[in-house]
Amino acid sequence: MANMLQRNKNLKPKEKKTREEYAQDALYREVWEEVNNDKTTEFIKKYYRQMVAAALVIMIAVTGVQIGIREYRARQIARAINYETAVENVDATALAAIGENTSGATADLALFQSYLLTNDVAKIEKLANDGDTRDFRDLARLHVVGIRGDEMSAADVEKYLMPLNTKSSPFYYTACLTIAQKYLSVGDRDTANKWLDKIINDKNAPASITGTAQMLRAGK
Repeated sequence: MANMLQRNKNLKPKEKKTREEYAQDALYREVWEEVNNDKTTEFIKKYYRQMVAAALVIMIAVTGVQIGIREYRARQIARAINYETAVENVDATALAAIGENTSGATADLALFQSYLLTNDVAKIEKLANDGDTRDFRDLARLHVVGIRGDEMSAADVEKYLMPLNTKSSPFYYTACLTIAQKYLSVGDRDTANKWLDKIINDKNAPASITGTAQMLRAGK
C-alpha cells in the first residue's frame, strides 16, 4: 500500500498543451479534412455516371410502382362499376363479358349470374372447368349434374363430383347426397348406402342433409 502511494506521489502531473501544440492539432485537422474532401471529390468524379444511372433506375422504379398502383386501382373501380351496371340492367351479355375478361370471384359470380339469366349450359360448364374460385367451380359442377345427370351413368356422376369429395369444399355433403341419389336411381342401393352412411355418421353434417340421407337409407 505504501509503495502504491509512493508511486502515485512520484507521477508527474499531466502537462497542458502549449499554443503551438494546439495550433499544430488544428493544422492536422484542417489537412485531414482537405484530404477527405479531395477523396470524396475524386470518388464522385470516378463514379459519377454510375451514381446518376443508379439514381435514375431508382426513380423510374418508384414511378413505375406508383403508376402501376394507380392503374390497378382504376381497373378495380372500373370493374366494380361495370359489374354493378350489368346487375342493375339485368344484362346477361355484359355479365358474361365480365366473366370472360376479368378474374377472381367477381368474374365467377358474373358468369354464374349470366348463366342463371340465360340457362346457357356452356357458361355453367365453363365455370365448372375454368372458374377462378373453388366455391363457384364446385357449385357449377352440381348444376351441371342437375342438367346432364340423366345422361350420365352413376359412375360418371361420382367421378365428375369427385373434386367436391373433400370437406374443404362447401358443397361436400350436397355432393355426397347427389351421388347417393344417382346410385339409388339406377338401383344400386349398396353403393348408395355407402355414400349415405358418410353423411349419417358425420356429426358435422347439416341436419337437413342428414335427415334426407336417413330417409333415403331407410328406403322412404
